[in-house]
Amino acid sequence: MAEQKSARDWFVEACQLEQSEGLPERAIEAYKECLRIDSNYVDALTNLGFIHLEREEYEEALRCFARVAELEPGNPDAFNDLGYVYEKMERLGSARQMYERAREADPSDAEAYINLAHVADLEGDYEGAMRQYKKAIQANPESVSAHFCLALLYDRHDIFDEAMAEYQEVLNLDPRHVKALFNLGSLHAQNGQYDEAVACFKWVLNLNDTNAEACNNLGSVYEGLGRYDDAIEMYKKSIICKSVQEEAHCNLASLEYRLCEGHSDKTKLQGIIDRLQFVLSLNPRNANARQILERIETTAESSRF
Repeated sequence: MAEQKSARDWFVEACQLEQSEGLPERAIEAYKECLRIDSNYVDALTNLGFIHLEREEYEEALRCFARVAELEPGNPDAFNDLGYVYEKMERLGSARQMYERAREADPSDAEAYINLAHVADLEGDYEGAMRQYKKAIQANPESVSAHFCLALLYDRHDIFDEAMAEYQEVLNLDPRHVKALFNLGSLHAQNGQYDEAVACFKWVLNLNDTNAEACNNLGSVYEGLGRYDDAIEMYKKSIICKSVQEEAHCNLASLEYRLCEGHSDKTKLQGIIDRLQFVLSLNPRNANARQILERIETTAESSRF
Protein backbone atom coordinates (compact mmCIF):
# COMPACT_ATOMS: atom_id res chain seq x y z
CA MET A 1 0.00 0.00 0.00
CA ALA A 2 1.42 3.38 -1.11
CA GLU A 3 2.36 5.76 1.69
CA GLN A 4 -0.01 8.72 1.94
CA LYS A 5 1.51 12.12 1.15
CA SER A 6 2.01 14.57 4.01
CA ALA A 7 1.15 18.27 3.90
CA ARG A 8 4.87 18.94 3.42
CA ASP A 9 4.99 16.56 0.45
CA TRP A 10 2.09 18.36 -1.22
CA PHE A 11 3.68 21.75 -0.51
CA VAL A 12 7.01 20.74 -2.10
CA GLU A 13 5.18 19.33 -5.12
CA ALA A 14 3.15 22.53 -5.48
CA CYS A 15 6.30 24.66 -5.36
CA GLN A 16 7.92 22.52 -8.04
CA LEU A 17 4.86 22.72 -10.26
CA GLU A 18 4.67 26.48 -9.82
CA GLN A 19 8.34 27.34 -10.22
CA SER A 20 9.98 24.83 -12.50
CA GLU A 21 7.10 23.66 -14.62
CA GLY A 22 4.91 26.77 -14.68
CA LEU A 23 1.69 24.83 -14.11
CA PRO A 24 -0.50 27.08 -11.92
CA GLU A 25 -3.65 24.95 -12.15
CA ARG A 26 -1.87 21.85 -10.90
CA ALA A 27 0.05 23.93 -8.33
CA ILE A 28 -3.25 25.28 -6.98
CA GLU A 29 -4.59 21.76 -6.58
CA ALA A 30 -1.42 20.65 -4.81
CA TYR A 31 -1.56 23.62 -2.41
CA LYS A 32 -5.21 22.81 -1.71
CA GLU A 33 -4.29 19.20 -0.92
CA CYS A 34 -1.63 20.50 1.46
CA LEU A 35 -4.19 22.74 3.18
CA ARG A 36 -6.76 19.94 3.31
CA ILE A 37 -4.30 18.04 5.48
CA ASP A 38 -3.09 21.10 7.42
CA SER A 39 -5.33 24.15 7.12
CA ASN A 40 -2.81 26.23 9.10
CA TYR A 41 0.11 25.72 6.68
CA VAL A 42 1.12 29.40 6.37
CA ASP A 43 3.59 29.04 3.47
CA ALA A 44 1.00 27.21 1.39
CA LEU A 45 -1.62 29.87 2.14
CA THR A 46 0.83 32.61 1.19
CA ASN A 47 1.94 31.00 -2.08
CA LEU A 48 -1.63 30.20 -3.03
CA GLY A 49 -2.61 33.79 -2.29
CA PHE A 50 0.06 35.07 -4.67
CA ILE A 51 -1.09 32.73 -7.44
CA HIS A 52 -4.64 34.05 -7.08
CA LEU A 53 -3.31 37.61 -6.99
CA GLU A 54 -1.36 37.09 -10.22
CA ARG A 55 -4.49 35.64 -11.83
CA GLU A 56 -6.50 38.67 -10.59
CA GLU A 57 -8.67 36.38 -8.46
CA TYR A 58 -8.74 38.96 -5.71
CA GLU A 59 -11.39 37.53 -3.41
CA GLU A 60 -9.55 34.20 -3.27
CA ALA A 61 -6.27 36.02 -2.61
CA LEU A 62 -7.90 37.99 0.21
CA ARG A 63 -9.13 34.79 1.85
CA CYS A 64 -5.63 33.29 1.79
CA PHE A 65 -3.84 36.35 3.17
CA ALA A 66 -6.56 37.02 5.76
CA ARG A 67 -6.07 33.48 7.09
CA VAL A 68 -2.31 34.10 7.33
CA ALA A 69 -2.97 37.33 9.24
CA GLU A 70 -5.31 35.44 11.57
CA LEU A 71 -2.67 32.77 12.22
CA GLU A 72 0.21 35.24 12.55
CA PRO A 73 -1.16 38.59 13.81
CA GLY A 74 2.35 39.84 14.51
CA ASN A 75 3.52 39.23 10.94
CA PRO A 76 3.60 42.55 9.00
CA ASP A 77 3.96 40.72 5.66
CA ALA A 78 0.46 39.30 5.96
CA PHE A 79 -1.08 42.76 6.35
CA ASN A 80 1.12 44.23 3.60
CA ASP A 81 -0.08 41.44 1.30
CA LEU A 82 -3.70 42.11 2.22
CA GLY A 83 -3.19 45.82 1.61
CA TYR A 84 -1.72 45.17 -1.82
CA VAL A 85 -4.73 43.08 -2.84
CA TYR A 86 -7.07 45.87 -1.73
CA GLU A 87 -4.91 48.33 -3.67
CA LYS A 88 -5.33 46.22 -6.82
CA MET A 89 -9.07 46.25 -6.18
CA GLU A 90 -8.87 50.08 -5.94
CA ARG A 91 -10.14 49.94 -2.35
CA LEU A 92 -7.58 52.41 -1.07
CA GLY A 93 -9.20 52.97 2.32
CA SER A 94 -9.03 49.25 3.11
CA ALA A 95 -5.48 49.09 1.75
CA ARG A 96 -4.42 51.92 4.07
CA GLN A 97 -5.96 50.15 7.07
CA MET A 98 -4.01 46.97 6.32
CA TYR A 99 -0.74 48.86 5.84
CA GLU A 100 -1.34 50.65 9.15
CA ARG A 101 -1.80 47.28 10.82
CA ALA A 102 1.47 46.12 9.24
CA ARG A 103 3.19 49.19 10.69
CA GLU A 104 1.66 48.49 14.11
CA ALA A 105 2.84 44.87 13.94
CA ASP A 106 6.42 46.02 13.28
CA PRO A 107 7.18 49.77 13.50
CA SER A 108 10.64 49.10 12.05
CA ASP A 109 9.19 47.59 8.86
CA ALA A 110 10.04 50.04 6.05
CA GLU A 111 7.71 48.28 3.59
CA ALA A 112 4.59 49.35 5.49
CA TYR A 113 5.61 53.02 5.30
CA ILE A 114 6.44 52.68 1.59
CA ASN A 115 3.01 51.17 0.96
CA LEU A 116 1.28 53.92 2.95
CA ALA A 117 3.20 56.48 0.90
CA HIS A 118 2.07 54.83 -2.32
CA VAL A 119 -1.58 55.03 -1.25
CA ALA A 120 -1.14 58.70 -0.34
CA ASP A 121 0.45 59.31 -3.75
CA LEU A 122 -2.44 57.58 -5.53
CA GLU A 123 -4.81 59.87 -3.65
CA GLY A 124 -2.88 62.94 -4.80
CA ASP A 125 -1.44 63.65 -1.35
CA TYR A 126 2.14 64.58 -2.22
CA GLU A 127 3.02 65.85 1.26
CA GLY A 128 1.60 62.73 2.89
CA ALA A 129 3.52 60.47 0.51
CA MET A 130 6.76 62.34 1.17
CA ARG A 131 6.30 62.05 4.95
CA GLN A 132 5.73 58.30 4.74
CA TYR A 133 8.76 57.71 2.50
CA LYS A 134 10.90 59.67 4.95
CA LYS A 135 9.53 57.55 7.79
CA ALA A 136 10.47 54.44 5.82
CA ILE A 137 14.03 55.76 5.53
CA GLN A 138 14.08 56.52 9.26
CA ALA A 139 12.93 52.96 9.95
CA ASN A 140 15.59 51.54 7.63
CA PRO A 141 18.18 54.02 6.29
CA GLU A 142 19.54 51.30 3.98
CA SER A 143 16.22 50.64 2.26
CA VAL A 144 16.97 51.03 -1.44
CA SER A 145 13.24 50.95 -2.25
CA ALA A 146 12.44 53.80 0.14
CA HIS A 147 15.16 56.07 -1.26
CA PHE A 148 14.24 55.22 -4.86
CA CYS A 149 10.52 55.80 -4.33
CA LEU A 150 11.21 59.16 -2.66
CA ALA A 151 13.50 60.09 -5.57
CA LEU A 152 10.74 59.23 -8.06
CA LEU A 153 8.26 61.33 -6.10
CA TYR A 154 10.59 64.34 -6.13
CA ASP A 155 11.36 63.74 -9.81
CA ARG A 156 7.69 63.67 -10.82
CA HIS A 157 7.09 66.94 -8.99
CA ASP A 158 10.14 68.64 -10.57
CA ILE A 159 12.03 68.91 -7.27
CA PHE A 160 15.25 68.07 -9.05
CA ASP A 161 17.97 68.72 -6.46
CA GLU A 162 16.27 66.49 -3.90
CA ALA A 163 15.54 63.86 -6.56
CA MET A 164 19.17 63.75 -7.63
CA ALA A 165 20.34 63.47 -4.03
CA GLU A 166 18.02 60.50 -3.42
CA TYR A 167 19.02 58.77 -6.69
CA GLN A 168 22.64 59.19 -5.59
CA GLU A 169 21.80 57.66 -2.21
CA VAL A 170 20.27 54.68 -4.01
CA LEU A 171 23.51 54.27 -5.96
CA ASN A 172 25.56 54.53 -2.79
CA LEU A 173 23.58 51.56 -1.49
CA ASP A 174 23.33 49.70 -4.81
CA PRO A 175 25.78 50.84 -7.53
CA ARG A 176 24.09 48.50 -10.03
CA HIS A 177 20.61 50.04 -9.70
CA VAL A 178 19.91 50.64 -13.42
CA LYS A 179 16.74 52.70 -13.00
CA ALA A 180 18.37 55.11 -10.55
CA LEU A 181 21.36 55.47 -12.89
CA PHE A 182 19.12 56.09 -15.89
CA ASN A 183 16.94 58.64 -14.10
CA LEU A 184 19.95 60.44 -12.63
CA GLY A 185 21.49 60.61 -16.08
CA SER A 186 18.28 62.07 -17.49
CA LEU A 187 18.24 64.78 -14.80
CA HIS A 188 21.90 65.63 -15.43
CA ALA A 189 21.13 65.95 -19.15
CA GLN A 190 18.08 68.09 -18.43
CA ASN A 191 20.23 70.39 -16.28
CA GLY A 192 22.92 70.67 -18.94
CA GLN A 193 25.40 68.61 -16.91
CA TYR A 194 26.45 66.61 -19.95
CA ASP A 195 29.64 65.01 -18.64
CA GLU A 196 27.74 63.60 -15.64
CA ALA A 197 24.92 62.45 -17.92
CA VAL A 198 27.38 60.66 -20.22
CA ALA A 199 28.93 58.92 -17.21
CA CYS A 200 25.52 57.71 -15.98
CA PHE A 201 24.32 56.39 -19.35
CA LYS A 202 27.65 54.69 -20.01
CA TRP A 203 27.35 53.05 -16.61
CA VAL A 204 23.86 51.82 -17.50
CA LEU A 205 25.21 50.36 -20.75
CA ASN A 206 28.08 48.75 -18.92
CA LEU A 207 25.47 46.91 -16.83
CA ASN A 208 23.12 46.25 -19.76
CA ASP A 209 24.51 46.99 -23.22
CA THR A 210 21.13 46.35 -24.89
CA ASN A 211 19.27 49.10 -23.01
CA ALA A 212 17.74 50.90 -26.00
CA GLU A 213 16.55 53.91 -24.00
CA ALA A 214 20.02 54.50 -22.52
CA CYS A 215 21.57 54.31 -26.02
CA ASN A 216 19.06 56.84 -27.29
CA ASN A 217 19.56 59.21 -24.37
CA LEU A 218 23.34 58.97 -24.64
CA GLY A 219 22.95 59.81 -28.32
CA SER A 220 20.93 62.91 -27.38
CA VAL A 221 23.64 64.03 -24.96
CA TYR A 222 26.35 63.51 -27.58
CA GLU A 223 24.25 65.54 -30.04
CA GLY A 224 23.99 68.34 -27.47
CA LEU A 225 27.79 68.27 -27.15
CA GLY A 226 28.21 68.46 -30.93
CA ARG A 227 29.63 64.93 -31.09
CA TYR A 228 27.45 64.04 -34.07
CA ASP A 229 29.22 60.86 -35.20
CA ASP A 230 28.96 59.46 -31.67
CA ALA A 231 25.30 60.52 -31.50
CA ILE A 232 24.49 58.76 -34.78
CA GLU A 233 26.28 55.63 -33.60
CA MET A 234 24.24 55.54 -30.37
CA TYR A 235 20.93 56.21 -32.14
CA LYS A 236 21.66 53.33 -34.50
CA LYS A 237 22.61 51.08 -31.60
CA SER A 238 19.34 51.98 -29.87
CA ILE A 239 17.44 50.93 -33.00
CA ILE A 240 19.40 47.67 -33.23
CA CYS A 241 18.46 46.94 -29.60
CA LYS A 242 14.83 47.86 -30.19
CA SER A 243 13.75 48.28 -33.80
CA VAL A 244 10.46 49.98 -32.88
CA GLN A 245 12.13 52.67 -30.75
CA GLU A 246 10.27 55.66 -32.24
CA GLU A 247 12.27 58.35 -30.46
CA ALA A 248 15.63 56.98 -31.64
CA HIS A 249 14.36 56.78 -35.24
CA CYS A 250 13.17 60.40 -35.04
CA ASN A 251 16.38 61.60 -33.40
CA LEU A 252 18.49 59.85 -36.02
CA ALA A 253 16.38 61.18 -38.89
CA SER A 254 16.41 64.72 -37.51
CA LEU A 255 20.18 64.78 -37.01
CA GLU A 256 20.97 63.17 -40.36
CA TYR A 257 18.68 65.64 -42.12
CA ARG A 258 20.29 68.57 -40.32
CA LEU A 259 23.74 67.35 -41.36
CA CYS A 260 22.78 66.77 -45.00
CA GLU A 261 20.51 69.82 -45.36
CA GLY A 262 21.66 71.94 -48.29
CA HIS A 263 23.38 68.98 -49.95
CA SER A 264 22.00 67.09 -52.93
CA ASP A 265 22.30 63.54 -51.62
CA LYS A 266 18.94 62.21 -52.77
CA THR A 267 19.66 58.66 -51.61
CA LYS A 268 20.41 59.89 -48.08
CA LEU A 269 17.31 62.08 -48.08
CA GLN A 270 15.10 59.22 -49.23
CA GLY A 271 16.49 57.03 -46.44
CA ILE A 272 15.55 59.70 -43.90
CA ILE A 273 12.03 59.96 -45.37
CA ASP A 274 11.65 56.16 -45.31
CA ARG A 275 12.71 56.10 -41.66
CA LEU A 276 10.13 58.72 -40.71
CA GLN A 277 7.39 56.95 -42.67
CA PHE A 278 8.29 53.75 -40.81
CA VAL A 279 7.78 55.61 -37.51
CA LEU A 280 4.38 56.82 -38.71
CA SER A 281 3.45 53.29 -39.71
CA LEU A 282 4.10 52.32 -36.08
CA ASN A 283 2.34 55.35 -34.66
CA PRO A 284 0.41 57.68 -37.00
CA ARG A 285 0.13 60.19 -34.13
CA ASN A 286 3.88 60.70 -33.74
CA ALA A 287 4.01 64.49 -33.99
CA ASN A 288 7.80 64.66 -34.07
CA ALA A 289 8.03 62.44 -37.15
CA ARG A 290 5.32 64.48 -38.90
CA GLN A 291 7.07 67.77 -38.11
CA ILE A 292 10.39 66.54 -39.54
CA LEU A 293 8.66 65.25 -42.68
CA GLU A 294 6.83 68.56 -43.11
CA ARG A 295 10.15 70.42 -42.76
CA ILE A 296 11.70 68.23 -45.44
CA GLU A 297 8.70 68.71 -47.75
CA THR A 298 8.69 72.50 -47.19
CA THR A 299 12.41 72.73 -47.97
CA ALA A 300 11.94 70.59 -51.09
CA GLU A 301 9.08 72.82 -52.27
CA SER A 302 11.16 75.98 -51.72
CA SER A 303 14.10 74.60 -53.65
CA ARG A 304 11.94 74.16 -56.74
CA PHE A 305 11.45 77.92 -57.09
